[in-house]
Amino acid sequence: MTSSATHGIKTVLHPVSDLATAKAVYAALLGVAPQTDSSYYVGFEAEGQHIGLVPSGGPQSSTAPVSYWHVPDIEAKLAELTDAGATVKEPAHDVGGGRLVATVTDTDGNVLGLIQDR
Repeated sequence: MTSSATHGIKTVLHPVSDLATAKAVYAALLGVAPQTDSSYYVGFEAEGQHIGLVPSGGPQSSTAPVSYWHVPDIEAKLAELTDAGATVKEPAHDVGGGRLVATVTDTDGNVLGLIQDR
């Protein structure tokens, strides 16, 4: 194990088939309006948690929610995870504003997400 600390799960992305309907449901659940509202992504900030809605599962065509751990060094964490047996699904890449994201699958096929903010 390396000493790079994980900052915890702060982001969960949910695949949705109908973005408008899902937006209404999540707004009612969370009690807040979305802070990001576009045709390809709707994001809510609620109690220190970011909940994102991605139509049709997003670029990875996810069919289940994906939790994202916020880490200080995404490449080091990817190396640590692959050394432990995980497989890179989506390599680290910039999604805007210097934010890097990546996903891996564990040995049972569960998708785990990583985020590194600049």
